[in-house]
Amino acid sequence: MKEYEPHPKWQREAYFWTGIIATLAYRLIIILNSFNAIWVQTAWYIGTIGFVVFFLHRYEVDNRRAHIVAEHQLAKKVAKSDLGAQDKEALDYILRTTKSSKAKINYIVIFAASAVALLIGIYLDFLN
Repeated sequence: MKEYEPHPKWQREAYFWTGIIATLAYRLIIILNSFNAIWVQTAWYIGTIGFVVFFLHRYEVDNRRAHIVAEHQLAKKVAKSDLGAQDKEALDYILRTTKSSKAKINYIVIFAASAVALLIGIYLDFLN
């Protein structure tokens, strides 16, 4: 895949649905708790694995965007362009927030916490 092309549509859809399913699985735990523990455990594993996959992907996408903005000095190029003032302001905002967003930190924390929880869960549920 070229550096400047998004993932194929099927892959973006798969990541999207992975995030949705993981989120719903976690929300279902409270309801499933009234039934059988195996359903709670199943929902927890689906949600946790889904979050590991989804947030690793989100980190990769945001990291790639920030890298491209910095590498090509896009903010400086927009400032020097002959675009109108509002267009420059809008693009400057998008480019600056792409570089400075704390979302990547959030993605790392959710990914790492989910990965650690998954490893602990596997150990406690299957290896212990």
